[in-house]
Amino acid sequence: MSLRTALCDLLGIEYPIVQSGMGSAAGPELAAEVSRAGGLGIVAGLGVTSDELRKRIRHVRSVTDRPFGVNQWLHTELRPPADPARVPPTTMGAVQQELNVFRERLGIPAVDGPAPGMPDLIDAEFEVILEERVPVWSIGLGNPVPAMVRRCHERGIKVMAMVATVEDARAVEKNGVDIIVAQGGEAGGHRSTWTKSATADASCVGTLALVPQVVEAVRVPVVAAGGIADGRGLVAALALGAAGALLGTRFVATREATAPEFQKKALLESEAEATVVTDAITGLWARYLRNTFTSDYAASGAPVFPALLQTRAAQDIFAHAAKQKDPAWFPMATGQSVGLIRDLPGAGEVVATLVREAAGVLEALGRLR
Repeated sequence: MSLRTALCDLLGIEYPIVQSGMGSAAGPELAAEVSRAGGLGIVAGLGVTSDELRKRIRHVRSVTDRPFGVNQWLHTELRPPADPARVPPTTMGAVQQELNVFRERLGIPAVDGPAPGMPDLIDAEFEVILEERVPVWSIGLGNPVPAMVRRCHERGIKVMAMVATVEDARAVEKNGVDIIVAQGGEAGGHRSTWTKSATADASCVGTLALVPQVVEAVRVPVVAAGGIADGRGLVAALALGAAGALLGTRFVATREATAPEFQKKALLESEAEATVVTDAITGLWARYLRNTFTSDYAASGAPVFPALLQTRAAQDIFAHAAKQKDPAWFPMATGQSVGLIRDLPGAGEVVATLVREAAGVLEALGRLR
């Protein structure tokens, strides 16, 4: 086994290590540092205006000439965004009623009106990605139509899509993507599907089971994601047939990540069992650190709004928690690999450590022959 894989050749990177494009943590400094270290850094594009996205892309290019990517969501409830006016009044009232219980406990004003809608940004962002000829277009929660893939290929842009099921892997390959990320259930953040399943379990197949099934189902390179935070996980991904590994939580706990410092501290103090898959934060299934918000919302039995309307409705609560540096009420997307993370290095150090650890694992395995 070697750390030089087809993914490295396809993307022009030194090591088969990809940083997840996490919406609240993956700014240009993080992406640039990962890319400079020989991996593939990815800038988050979720909820970003086209002007801001262009600024982030150019910031990365100002500090490195290495390949990098930009991540977008293509969820069916975001393109176009779900309309708050179409939420049934009973659902609107039930959600706000529970959120008002939280607001009263936190001493912030009650809200009785509808949740504010999400801005429609995806198409304008995509045009910026094309214009800037970003090396890699990374997609979460969506299946790009062939025309979008073709426009990327015309500009020399590689297309990478994340999926959580074998069926979805076949679907994105059919539409022409170059790389598929197989997201196991251990992964932090959202389940990468473009329609919400009835239960969280429907899109939570473990990495160990999912990755080899996806590898067998498609012909393009597969990247493993979910539960990977060290060199052992990287080697395991390669052993499963993947051409590389994507890491999220490990890169949140770095100096360059834009997550708040109290969130990073919470990661360093948490074990794998501290996470939960919930739709209380955004309306979609996602793995977060369990806290007062996730636990009490689940106990209430209240419904949730469609994609990201839930987040918009609770934004005042999350903003208050951020100001107070209070992890009990703040959303912290986190994977089960959190129990492996005990330090806060630079992102480049993480890449170097992964490579060093992986080499050590490969050497030890070689002695078993």
